[in-house]
Amino acid sequence: MLDESLLDTPEGLAAADRRGLLRGAAEAGARVRTAARHAIEAGVQELKPDGRPRAVLIAGPGVAATHAADLLGSLAGPGSPVTRLAPTGVAPAAGALRWELPGWAGSVDLLLIATPDGTEPSLSLLADQAYRRGCSVAAVAPAGTPLAEAVAGAHGLFMPMATAPYDHGEPLAGSSPGVLWALLTPLLALLDRIGLVTAPPEDLEKVADRLDRIAERCGPAIVTYSNPAKTLAAELADALPVVWTEGDSAGPAGRRFAAALAELAGRPALVAELPEALAAHTALLAGPLAASADPDDFFRDRVDEPPALHARVVLLRDRPIGGLTAAPAARDLALSHDTPISELEPEAGDELETLAELIAVTDFAAVYLALASGA
Repeated sequence: MLDESLLDTPEGLAAADRRGLLRGAAEAGARVRTAARHAIEAGVQELKPDGRPRAVLIAGPGVAATHAADLLGSLAGPGSPVTRLAPTGVAPAAGALRWELPGWAGSVDLLLIATPDGTEPSLSLLADQAYRRGCSVAAVAPAGTPLAEAVAGAHGLFMPMATAPYDHGEPLAGSSPGVLWALLTPLLALLDRIGLVTAPPEDLEKVADRLDRIAERCGPAIVTYSNPAKTLAAELADALPVVWTEGDSAGPAGRRFAAALAELAGRPALVAELPEALAAHTALLAGPLAASADPDDFFRDRVDEPPALHARVVLLRDRPIGGLTAAPAARDLALSHDTPISELEPEAGDELETLAELIAVTDFAAVYLALASGA
């Protein structure tokens, strides 16, 4: 059950925030600036690439690397060469995970390693394997870790991860807002340098400014009725989020939101892109999860029972209302099944800025849902 009174009690939220999630969300803009500075100090701007790589392979543990690969692939556009190397192993632990380069990887490819840990033995071995194959290697990880030494030994580019003191209290959640931006920002700077994405220093500064503005709008001191993140968290309190996305950037943002709900708040969520979502989820909205569905006896006493779980559509869009859009059909489908709908659309800006806003608002919502439900 969600304690909605906690949402408007900043002191209570701070006391419940044992993992530093709110601080990570609030300091996302500062984390982007620090990470961009670290990338410059590591020598990203001095790189003289020979051209775009044939393939960009991304390796790293957990959802942090998954989100980074997803976001970078979206920003690279159609025909993106970005591929995530999925790990194998017997457990999600540093010593148990294994990564391998595909057999075709060679001198025209780039390996990116992104990890908030840096002690994974297999990632160090992967850097060495890439060096022997002739692949270029770059990594983002905490400074002073074994991976930093391995990348130096492979004559690669190591960019220290932007960390905060509270990051070291316990193992970091891959969906933590601070982790995402600390890993993603240096990779954006690097891929901008090689011409795969557009993310010059001035654009990263705009992203940081946008994240600061969202932190002001969605911070714990802002009451629920004027706070879009708290409002969304309250709306999802007893609901199954059905996240529909429209637009290239909204897709990765929606998938990240679903992963954050699961990892941070312990809540399941479904996610699909429009217009395919309309066909994929029609039966779901018409079934027992519909808001109007109540298969049990109407007169049964429900005072001591938790409310039934019903679907709620969350529509994330990164495009304006005008133009070709499936949003009206999405609203009609949801409302025709008495399913409530929440909508988020960023303010105008370039692709990186609008993506950052969608991620920031949903990150705050997932954190509030986690804290107010005791997750």
